Amino acid sequence: MKKYKAIGKIGEGTFSEVIKMQNIKDGNYYACKQMKQHFESIEQVNNLREIQALRRLNPHPNILTLHEVVFDRKTGSLALICELMDMNIYELIRGRRRPLSEKKIMNYMYQLCKSLDHMHRNGIFHRDVKPENILIKQDLLKLGDFGSCRSVYSKQPYTEYISTRWYRAPECLLTDGYYSYKMDMWSAGCVFYEIMSLQPLFPGANELDQISKIHDIIGTPPQKTLTKFKQSRAMSFDFPFKKGSGISLLTSTLSPQSLSLIYAMVEYDPDERISAHQALQHSYFREQRVAEKQALAARRKAGLTEHIGEPESFKNMWQITKEGKKQNLKQAEEHSERQGSTYPVELPKLKVPGVTNLSSYSSPTLHAVLSGSGTNGKVPVLKPLKYIGTNKKTDTQKDIKSNMKQYHLPTIERKSGGY
Repeated sequence: MKKYKAIGKIGEGTFSEVIKMQNIKDGNYYACKQMKQHFESIEQVNNLREIQALRRLNPHPNILTLHEVVFDRKTGSLALICELMDMNIYELIRGRRRPLSEKKIMNYMYQLCKSLDHMHRNGIFHRDVKPENILIKQDLLKLGDFGSCRSVYSKQPYTEYISTRWYRAPECLLTDGYYSYKMDMWSAGCVFYEIMSLQPLFPGANELDQISKIHDIIGTPPQKTLTKFKQSRAMSFDFPFKKGSGISLLTSTLSPQSLSLIYAMVEYDPDERISAHQALQHSYFREQRVAEKQALAARRKAGLTEHIGEPESFKNMWQITKEGKKQNLKQAEEHSERQGSTYPVELPKLKVPGVTNLSSYSSPTLHAVLSGSGTNGKVPVLKPLKYIGTNKKTDTQKDIKSNMKQYHLPTIERKSGGY
């Protein structure tokens, strides 16, 4: 951390605090996510879900970029150096009297759906999509904070009390941990409404009140849906029939197309709920799709090969082949038909196949955590971290405890020059 100086705290959560940092050499600003948990070894760092997920998902225009990881072996502290964004969605809409323009909201939601589609196609779901974790910088939106993410194919049941309550899907509230990637779409629908209306959609005071507020607006679900939930719940439950007031009565700012998309995102039954890929094809985003095609045509005409929102370099990284994807989807469908399951089949766990031995590595520039570009569908390990000795401490460095020996993750070799 000796090449950074702390500017000030940006925010703090249960497991980490975020500090604005400046690179002393080039003057660029970054967000440093300092973990409160102490780590005993580089192997433990390697197995951190957040780092594994970012390795698989980067690079992507709508996923927060992780530039460097700093691990202090002596103190056990771990810091993630990420790109610095201007603010999060909560800060953007807090205190506003008038909603954002329809065009801006449309642009932000399209990018959010792009990030979720990219994430779900690569076997990861976020589990904590909320305004505070959606970052913006002018017209660019990026999804951040992957500390709660899981592999879609990891074994159920999952942790029950995940996701912030207001954005928690019914299957998270009514089952003993049997939910899927579709929970992210419910959360995104709640965020969508909140950006449009400047008010939360389901602001429950507790678990029971949360379900009650959902039923007040969208009504109680069909009995077959509740039956599916009961099959994975130790405690039985029943709800008196309620039609629900409907979302349209809550605000007059929603257009018919935006209302249609929100309803599709907050569909009670996760099997009936729209996916991120389907949401991108919704009529609400027609203008975004046209603009994207025009931009792609212009880039191709200029001799550039990057696909908007999906870099060519990414296509060769951390990906299952198209044939493999088709096979996985076919197996998932067959499994669902055989089992009658209400939840999709899980993707393989994110596992580091091995651990790396520490060795010296030297470079004066900022290094990205990502490394390798395997094309065999396996998630690669982190390359050896570099070892940096200690120098005399400056006053700023004393404040941020930066005099310890550190390990830095090396840069990635991108096959097609990034995006």
